[in-house]
Amino acid sequence: MNPLRRALLLLGCAISTGALAHDPSYGSHGMALFGDKDGLYASHLPLFRAPHDVQAVLQVRLADARLDRELRARMQGTTALWTIDPEHFELSRLGPGSAAPLRGFGADVYSGHFERGGQRLYAGARFVVEKVVYFHRLDPAMRQRAEAEYLPVGKYLFKRLDSRPDYDHIVKLAAPVAAPITIRKQGLGNPEAALGRGAPVIGSVYFETGDLR
Repeated sequence: MNPLRRALLLLGCAISTGALAHDPSYGSHGMALFGDKDGLYASHLPLFRAPHDVQAVLQVRLADARLDRELRARMQGTTALWTIDPEHFELSRLGPGSAAPLRGFGADVYSGHFERGGQRLYAGARFVVEKVVYFHRLDPAMRQRAEAEYLPVGKYLFKRLDSRPDYDHIVKLAAPVAAPITIRKQGLGNPEAALGRGAPVIGSVYFETGDLR
């Protein structure tokens, strides 16, 4: 490479890295991992404070095709919880219009919750971000909602976080549904039975209230 071109490239990288280093969304962003042979997804585990104040759901795959097939096979037909503990990155890079969209990241993969006794099964796996399915910054203000809206992705539903306190909920389905589903809230209780009256629910993959008080 031409020395001048190389110097300019390095300078550009340094400027970009410096700008990102001051991004307040930089940090460790754990995610629930769910899916099967038809699709693999990661849902950021949010809080009502920076740098985790974003609900984001991604469609992903592992860069290693053999590992991708192996992991999907292990997840197929089960509601068991899997999580990932990614390398640090700027969550804002998943947002629409980002100047430096996040195309991939390395992460340790856990059976169970990585912060609550989960077992690490794959270290440093490389994930490719195929699509940002949903991205929404959370409002920390206290407010109530009488209804809960669930959005479909593959053979799953995830709850749209729109109140405080709230609950993070991912539900596995026997078959995809075409449109969002809205139900009456039952406080912070798991509404799996109510969802089952409008969708072919198999069970809950993830349900969390403590992080969203």
